[in-house]
Amino acid sequence: MTTGVRRRMGVEERRQQLIGVALDLFSRRSPDDVSIDEIAAAAGISRPLVYHYFPGKQSLYEAALTRASDDLAERFVEPQDGPLGARLLRVMRRFFDFVDEHGPGFSALMRGGPAVGSTKTNALVDGVRQAAYLEILAHLRVEEPPARLELVVRSWISLAESTALIWLDCRRIPRGELEAQLVHDFAALAAVSAAHDAEMAGLLRRVFAEEPAESPFTDLVGRLVSLAS
Repeated sequence: MTTGVRRRMGVEERRQQLIGVALDLFSRRSPDDVSIDEIAAAAGISRPLVYHYFPGKQSLYEAALTRASDDLAERFVEPQDGPLGARLLRVMRRFFDFVDEHGPGFSALMRGGPAVGSTKTNALVDGVRQAAYLEILAHLRVEEPPARLELVVRSWISLAESTALIWLDCRRIPRGELEAQLVHDFAALAAVSAAHDAEMAGLLRRVFAEEPAESPFTDLVGRLVSLAS
């Protein structure tokens, strides 16, 4: 009869384990409601040992948030092949995958959780938004965006965030419909801007010229024409 021997973890391995455990707990409940004792129990170690690796829940929360923000930023990375509408739809699906997986933590982060006012936390959130912004510009093949385009892209990113938060509260609209609607929202914001600016109009014509007959953007055009008639 043999007895299992628990392997001793190295310092960095233990830190990464604690971050993973904390992120899992923060994803299922608001970080305010998760205690150090729960994190320690889930990791199979003592409370004092948690403090050996992290000075407090705030620092552990920020470490977990760093991992989550890296994950969220990666959801916006998409190969720049094919029509833009289909690319944005794939991005929205991955974005809502993240929201689904980390609902309470995502909500606490965007609405204000235990790290409210933390310079590091605010910088992480802003970093995700900036990464998403740059990815969208890359898809549009624009290096130096005019003011109206910057407004459209940043407004759309904010809209995606707020839509996800509202959806998390009640999930009254099927997720797939919201993903498609947000792609339509991007086209609508760009179209309104194009109606006021020749440069935006040229950009939008180029994007629409590359869209196939079956795409989220052409679907929106068809819906609007039907509504107008």
